[in-house]
Amino acid sequence: MRRFLTPRWLARHAALVVLVGAFLALGWWQLGRARAGNVLSYGYAVEWPLFALFVVFVWSREVRDELRAGPPPPPTPAVPDDLRIEVPRRAPVPIEEDAATGAYNEYLAWLAAHPEARPGDASRPGSGTA
Repeated sequence: MRRFLTPRWLARHAALVVLVGAFLALGWWQLGRARAGNVLSYGYAVEWPLFALFVVFVWSREVRDELRAGPPPPPTPAVPDDLRIEVPRRAPVPIEEDAATGAYNEYLAWLAAHPEARPGDASRPGSGTA
């Protein structure tokens, strides 16, 4: 039962108590409204406790699944150095810049150097015309 006292399970237990209490309180409130003459509230007065029962159902199912899972498995030991496999690395491939990419990069550099200019202002970035 110690596994049900972890922070995760304590949050689930707290959520169960808060939700069931809130749903039952809302059902009681709707019942009061129904007695005051609001006929539609009779439906809600039945619906809120059903929500509370659903929360209890989900919580009990989670507890049952946790109990069926058994104790957590022991941690696996690290792989010894003699059993490790060395993965071959690919050699880096030099990237050759083509003429079109170089011209485009030069154009972008010109645009960065002239922030007030529009892209169509330069016919050739190296020409100095703007």
